[in-house]
Amino acid sequence: MHRLAFSIARTALIAATFAIGPAMAQTYPAKPIKVIVPTAPGGGYDAIGRLVADNLAPELGQPLVVENRTGSGTVVGTQVAAQAPADGYTLLVGGLANMAFNPGLYDKLPYKATEFVPVALVGTFSYTLVARKDLPQSSLREVIDFAKANPGKLTIATGGTGTGTGQHVAGALFNNLAKVDILEVPYKGAQAVYTDLFGGRVDLFFDNTATARPFVDGGRAKPIMTSNSGRDPLMPQVPDGRDAGLPGLVLESWIGLFAPAQTPQPVIEKLKAALAKVMQSPDVLKRLETSGIRPISMAPKDTESFVKAESDKWAQFLRNAGIKAE
Repeated sequence: MHRLAFSIARTALIAATFAIGPAMAQTYPAKPIKVIVPTAPGGGYDAIGRLVADNLAPELGQPLVVENRTGSGTVVGTQVAAQAPADGYTLLVGGLANMAFNPGLYDKLPYKATEFVPVALVGTFSYTLVARKDLPQSSLREVIDFAKANPGKLTIATGGTGTGTGQHVAGALFNNLAKVDILEVPYKGAQAVYTDLFGGRVDLFFDNTATARPFVDGGRAKPIMTSNSGRDPLMPQVPDGRDAGLPGLVLESWIGLFAPAQTPQPVIEKLKAALAKVMQSPDVLKRLETSGIRPISMAPKDTESFVKAESDKWAQFLRNAGIKAE
């Protein structure tokens, strides 16, 4: 009899659990939603976080509050989101750095990429290798030849304190593929890098193409190559890795909105529908273009498999290459 009562209670509990999802989706959201950006204000993650927050709020009928949580590259903010209740009220701006790079850069990462599910990917951008304008070398081949003949003489800056950022990995990837020894110099942010690049105190810097473009156009920095898989529309005059002679150097950062993996599926679907509508807005597409970010259009089932494939690919590459967080 006790066993029968337990079975009935267990069945009732399961039925109640399944009933919660649809009911919650009907009332969700009933309060403001927090969007964690795991980087400092400015840059691609922050731009997309604020773009999403501004435009999802009217669709969902509640404010979306952006919270920048920095530390250890993108680790601290991502860990905070992983530890939040999976109720749809804490979302994360996730991308190549925290979903794909970090699992390969850290032996003991305080979260797993599988603890999150993508709501949708929003945009992608490339990096550009720029040099101080008076650097004698003007092409990638010249830079590589000089670096091989003079190990440790050239310097490459890493912005955003380095660890786990696209700037950090792009520089490490360059060193690894070109088989050169270029000294990495860490900086707290891109602004400090450009101060020293303009002053001739550092030689090279891989930065977001949209950020680097005004300095290239203004003649304050010399472009060497972009990390795009083809000429970047923002700077079509600059060769990509293939054209520059290093075809393996392809690094296109992607960023989107993620939720804790245990978030009820009806809530996820509501977020997906709202974000899909937002991504059709001409104003949103214009803001992405202005920020140098190319919009991504990908079916939900393809998004999950893409994120997993990217995570597996980059984690394995970074481990094999011996590239670690500092």
